[in-house]
This record gives sequence, C-alpha cells and structure tokens, in this order.
Amino acid sequence: MTGGLILAVESSCDETGIAIVEDGRRIHANVVASQVAMHAASGGIVPEVAARAHLRWIVPTLDEAWATAGVTWGDIEAVAVTEGPGLAGSLLVGINFAKTLAYVQGKPLVPVNHLEGHLYAAWLADDTRPVPEPLFPLVALIVSGGHTFLIEMRDHLQYRLLGETVDDAAGEAFDKVGRLLGLPYPGGPAIMKAAEAAVRHDVVFPRAWLGDSFDFSFSGLKTAARRTIAVETDGQGTTIGEAALSPDRVAELADGFQESVIDVLVTKTLRAARQAGAKSVVLGGGVAANRVLRDRLADGATAAGIPLVVPRPALCTDNGAMIGAAAERRMAAGVRAGLDLDARPSLPLARR
Repeated sequence: MTGGLILAVESSCDETGIAIVEDGRRIHANVVASQVAMHAASGGIVPEVAARAHLRWIVPTLDEAWATAGVTWGDIEAVAVTEGPGLAGSLLVGINFAKTLAYVQGKPLVPVNHLEGHLYAAWLADDTRPVPEPLFPLVALIVSGGHTFLIEMRDHLQYRLLGETVDDAAGEAFDKVGRLLGLPYPGGPAIMKAAEAAVRHDVVFPRAWLGDSFDFSFSGLKTAARRTIAVETDGQGTTIGEAALSPDRVAELADGFQESVIDVLVTKTLRAARQAGAKSVVLGGGVAANRVLRDRLADGATAAGIPLVVPRPALCTDNGAMIGAAAERRMAAGVRAGLDLDARPSLPLARR
C-alpha cells in the first residue's frame, strides 16, 4: 500500500469514531466506541460525561483502527476531523487529538462538517451489497437526533438548503416520546421495536405540513403525544420499567407517532426531489437506520422513478468513515486547516 488513505476522527456527540478510508469510498477500518449504555440511565446525553468518555476511549479506538486496517503512518495522506456542529466539549477532544496527530506526523489537517459527513456516507462502498454512487442533481434528507433538513446538491460540495426543522429534530422527538411511553433510550430504535407489535393501527397523531414549505416541525406532535399519554394514564405518565399503559397500548401509540413522523419526512422529501428534478435521493443520519423510514422512502422513490441511496444502518449513525468520505472531497478542493482549528458547535452546512 503506497498512501492515499485518510485517517478520520469523529467526536461530535456521544460516539468516538476513528476510521481509515481510501479514496472516499473504501473503508479499511471503522471503529466506534459507543456511549449509549452510559447515557441510558439519564435518558439523554450529558455533555460533560460525553466529553470525558471521548478522552477515555479515543486512544484505544485509534489503536483498534490501526490493527484492523493493517497500515502505518506512511500510508496516511491526511488527518480529517469533525469541526462541528456538535457538543463543544466533545468536539474539542477530537479536534485536539487530530491536530496533535497531524502535527507530530507532518500530515495535512482537513476539517469536515459533521452533517456533510452524513451526506457522504452515501458514497461509501459496502462489501455486503452493491451501493450505486449517487447521481447529481440529488436531494438528501438528513435526519438525526439534533438535525432534520433537506438539501439539494448540484455537484460535490455544493449545497442549497431546501428546508429544516423549525423546532425539534425528528430524532429528538423520538427520544422524548420514547421517554413518555416508558421506553428505554435511545427512543428511535425503542419506538420502532414497540410499533412492530401493534395489532391495531388506528392511532392518528397530527402532521405539521407547514403549507408548501419544505420545513419540518415536530414540537406539536410531541405535545399531542404527551397530552394523549397524560389522559390515558390519569396524569401519571410512564417511566422506564413502570408502564402505566399496557404493552398493547404502548405499541399502538408508538406506531401512531412513528407513522406521523415518517409520513411527513417521506412526503416532503419526494416532493422536493420531483421539484428539483433529482436523479437520486440520499437518506442519512441516525434516524435513517429506522427500517420503516427506509422502506417507505424506497417505495416512494421507486414509484417516482428516482433511485434511493441509503447507507447500511451502521454508516447512518455517527462514525469516522463518513468523515473520511467527505474529507476526500474537501482535500481535492484544497481545503486545509491550521493548528488554530477550533470547535464550531453551531456550524451550518448550507443556507437558503
């Protein structure tokens, strides 16, 4: 092996990810140290705890990545790192680690927008099944715990924001309603699993269409779910392990909530794709691991004659490989950072 590899570091939230990626497509190593179990007790991410966990796991994660890839620093072309958006403390751990590696090894440092990483996960090759390279122009739906938005791309690194959440992100709404239903954290997978057990599908929660806008809103849906649960439990609510609702009712409410979120996400994405004349649709972000969302969007895209490109679930959640994929394009565009690189917790990907 003669070089051309990027070592990528991701630490924007609660996953410590380090990957070694070739040409923005081929994954040689993609190691993730998850903090899900650590934050489950609090029902959400505690920023200070997350930052300390990154400090604990970032070196062992790098060691495992080296062992998995079987390469050396002589094969590495550059070091890439997430500069934002994300939790300030978590970002700083990854940034300072990457800056140190780049300085000591004399490698270029490439800053990457975390959201851009979720987009470029769609370019990563997958040994388990063929993944077509997305065609431009494309429309991408990125949906995660902290972000929900639609982007149009006419070419690499060219972004136009079509719509975004005006309040809660979809993943945040899943987490909050999951807690209301007494389900464990994170709420997305728990709600999806609970909904699979629903026998009746007659629970209908509101959809916030916001007119012809491509923006999203899930705050009203969350409020409607809270009120419904409060009424059905005489104000007791539910807590994990103490279900005031029967398992059947939890399943029905989970199904109704999930249907509301997915209906809006899929409908707006397909309308945006048609309006933009998209040749492909990309789905990314942690909520993209939701099987119902993937299937529903695939069915709609197929009916519209537009290919859907969606990474396997492990590449939808936060990981270093997606940062390496985006970094390859940024390197080709001449993007570099100095040792003054700092965390940008509110870094936008695009503006209207």
